[in-house]
Amino acid sequence: MSATLQQANRARGKLSNSAALKRTSTLLEISRLCAQKTTLDGILTVLVEMTSLELNCDRGTIFLNDPVSEELFSRVAQGGLTREIRILNNSGIAGAVFQSGEAELIHDNYADPRFNSLIDERTGYRTNNMMCVPIRTMSDEIIGVMQSLNKLEGQFTDDDLSLLEEMTRQAAIALQSLQYIEKSERKRAKEMAFIELVSDINSELDLSALLNRVVDETCSMLNAERATIFLHDTETATLFSRVASGAEISEIRLPSYAGIAGAVFTSGQSMNIPYAYADLRFNPSFDKQTGFFTRSILCVPIVNKENRTIGVTQVLNKKGGIFTDEDEQRLKAFTAQVSIALENSKLFDDVRRVKKYNDSMLASMSNGVVTLDPSLKIVTCNAAADQIWEGVPQLVGSVLSDLLSDDSSWVQKRIAAVQDAGVSEVFNDVSLALGGQTRSVNLTISPLISEDSDKELGSMLMFDDISNVKRMKSTMSRYMDPVIASQMLDGEGGLDLLGGVSAEATVMFSDVRGFTTITEEYGAQGTVSFLNEYFSLMVDCIAQEGGMLDKFIGDAIMACFGLPVAKEDDADRALRAGIGMINALWEWNRERRAKSLKTVDMGLGLNTGMVVSGNIGSPKRMDYTVIGDGVNLASRLESACKAYSARILISETTASHLRGTYRMRDIDLVVVKGKTEPVRVFEVLDYHDKETFPNLTDVINQFNDGIMQYRSCNFEKAIERFERCLSLNPEDKLSRTYIERCNVLRANPPPANWDAVWVMNEK
Repeated sequence: MSATLQQANRARGKLSNSAALKRTSTLLEISRLCAQKTTLDGILTVLVEMTSLELNCDRGTIFLNDPVSEELFSRVAQGGLTREIRILNNSGIAGAVFQSGEAELIHDNYADPRFNSLIDERTGYRTNNMMCVPIRTMSDEIIGVMQSLNKLEGQFTDDDLSLLEEMTRQAAIALQSLQYIEKSERKRAKEMAFIELVSDINSELDLSALLNRVVDETCSMLNAERATIFLHDTETATLFSRVASGAEISEIRLPSYAGIAGAVFTSGQSMNIPYAYADLRFNPSFDKQTGFFTRSILCVPIVNKENRTIGVTQVLNKKGGIFTDEDEQRLKAFTAQVSIALENSKLFDDVRRVKKYNDSMLASMSNGVVTLDPSLKIVTCNAAADQIWEGVPQLVGSVLSDLLSDDSSWVQKRIAAVQDAGVSEVFNDVSLALGGQTRSVNLTISPLISEDSDKELGSMLMFDDISNVKRMKSTMSRYMDPVIASQMLDGEGGLDLLGGVSAEATVMFSDVRGFTTITEEYGAQGTVSFLNEYFSLMVDCIAQEGGMLDKFIGDAIMACFGLPVAKEDDADRALRAGIGMINALWEWNRERRAKSLKTVDMGLGLNTGMVVSGNIGSPKRMDYTVIGDGVNLASRLESACKAYSARILISETTASHLRGTYRMRDIDLVVVKGKTEPVRVFEVLDYHDKETFPNLTDVINQFNDGIMQYRSCNFEKAIERFERCLSLNPEDKLSRTYIERCNVLRANPPPANWDAVWVMNEK
């Protein structure tokens, strides 16, 4: 006779025959229902429902023990409670019963110091009284506890406690069996999924797709919130993430020895950290940067077939607990497979990238390139070769000897000589007839040799078309802008440009602010690298608007709009280019700031007027450039940006030529150094947004009114307007400058014939 039935018989001895019969019937019904259930959740649901019904209580909760985390967690709860409750298996009333193995009756939970009222606060449910019994298996192993909460009528009795113990023991056999079955099925499902996943990964050759798949499957396999693959960059000795699941940062880079990932990479040993913030190697700055909270970490090295560590896989925050030894072993096995697939896909990616690079390089070359196999059959041909030999029906697939004319048969002999010698040969300015088409070309014949052996792959022919027009353009482009050279050769009267032309144009000068600091800190090589990157950005903005780059003057740029070909909106093009240059500089500054590099500012001056353009210099060195007062004024306006805390200053003539609408303000009447007539100067502010210049429109209106008051000698009212500008934008330095100027003029009133002109004594 089972222990449960023996206990039931003893209990029946204390009960009436009808009560004993009902109890026996209840236990048999539990056994029958449990036998019908094939899942653990099904048994738990039956047990909760029947105990609540038989004991006439409001709610029941089963806590099962998690031996790995040493926690009790609820899997099923009656009354609509679907939230998981997890507590340490030695805390609270449930923990006390689990540890002692003794059932308990609690008539007033809030009077019991072991009761955790936080659970009620989390669920919104109030527990008044309860019973709690251990769930024992046939081997007397305690696998959990069951609680019955809030007797609907009166208090729980010893008979209720005895019945609950019997009911849980009756179900314990099936409960434990299905626990083992569920665990085995879960493990089997994981292994099958693992085998299938490894098979899929090994068949994936695309590196990016592989990394994304590995990260996603790692999170799924280990039930984790996030995974990151760190690969080792041998050139910079850093670890960087190529893929991060759920992260907003596309790349995280750190020294290969830093942090937990660095420790795993350098040691080659896995780390399982249950509490990240308790480990001194953990860097919380990444959490602050991403808004993610790291609780637990599992990090294992990625080792290739040569037993060399090529990176690490880091998994964060196992859902519902901490990472187990089983998780670590599964991740190790997984990364062992990943390393093989990773190297295969990386090799494929490298080959594909080299091929794509070569194809792009050939397509972008102005020289024609044709490759031949050892039998002189044409294998590949780039677009330039097709263009040079336009009229030849088909190059690819044809045999070279069939295309060469008798006069060009010497090429076959030279190809054979090059293949024998293994050294390229160059033939300048030769006449070559191919497929009935004759061209003057510079011809280069090169052998194609395998890197792994001396096996001959064939040969390569490179054609440089040197027709008269192309030769002249190439020669002239060496000492002037290619656009100018093209116009002079292609347009009627183009050569007259060399002698000098007087025309209206908009001239731009730009200069770097803070460049001295750059040169002092970066040295010669760093300064050159900085200027090359800066000039590339600025020249792109100028070229985009059709401007002509005149020259570089140190860190300054001189450009012209309207020459050699004038357009109706040259002033607008120049101004749009200037606005684009500042926006490009700001974006570049953000990138440099993110890398902890120095940032710079810039000033631009624009003036529209008559200039003289032409080829100026000596017979040994000449440059196409522009000169004149219009050029000098643009340079003076660029220098004036410092005095007016401005980035773009334009003259009145440029402003009058503008066809578009821009946000600008009249800032002064200025006599620049070397001149006597004043120039009206405007500041353009269209590169600003709401963040960089708040209340811009209101500030412009107040400032323009202030300038009118200033020029009328109403300095009090002018100060009032400029102070309003500062209240709208405290960073408006120009308004502050005018307040200071008004205070000086108020203390030293100007003469009656004062014309409000400001004289600049500096260039």
